[in-house]
Amino acid sequence: MDTGKIRLNKFLAESGVCSRREADRLIEAGKVLVNDHVAKVGECIIAGDRVEYEGRILKGMSKTVVLAFNKPKGVTTSEKDDHADRLVSDYIDYPVRVTYAGRLDKDSEGLILLTNDGDLIDHMMRGANHHEKEYVVTVDKEITEEMCEKLRKGIFLPELNVKTRPCKVVIRDKYTMSVTITQGLNRQIRRMCEQAGLKVKKLKRVRVMNVTLGKLKPGEYRELTEDEIKGLRQAGTGKKFNGR
Repeated sequence: MDTGKIRLNKFLAESGVCSRREADRLIEAGKVLVNDHVAKVGECIIAGDRVEYEGRILKGMSKTVVLAFNKPKGVTTSEKDDHADRLVSDYIDYPVRVTYAGRLDKDSEGLILLTNDGDLIDHMMRGANHHEKEYVVTVDKEITEEMCEKLRKGIFLPELNVKTRPCKVVIRDKYTMSVTITQGLNRQIRRMCEQAGLKVKKLKRVRVMNVTLGKLKPGEYRELTEDEIKGLRQAGTGKKFNGR
């Protein structure tokens, strides 16, 4: 029987604050209030309860919003960073609060997805789902098939003590290649290229799952269509590819 209760971390996720996992951390840190008392991890709420975070009363989610944003180089993927010159949030003037689903390092550019649906963020960022992310990579040396094959098979990253999953690599011209990965390790493609004897000069993400950057100019964003959002929800079957 439906008691009308909802777990607080789910409510925070549906309000666009963060993912459920991050919501539990916020609750544990005492940053969330329910009816003016400090919330506890695992707490449930019912209709009419007053939930507050950072001085803002949360209303829950009425409609899923997903934005595609073309992050310029030099912009930090963060909502708050006192040391950053420019943040992603500086470019997003939208009436609904959205949170990014997956980071892109400061020196890189291209597609970032932002949404008010914390469950969707969890789904997109879960490494076990093998979601594809495609990058156009420009390097300092002429690219050879030998280098590409090394990347395709997976490459050991000593700084992270991990071997990358097999990935797809296609040579576009002498110094540019398309790289499609299914994980999101810290500065992964830059580290992979270093191990293959290449230095990345430019890194641009052009696709996340079924969503492409398209004609978005740096600093611009657009709303995803219902079909694109449906595709994001349906993606992630755990399918692996052989790097070809």
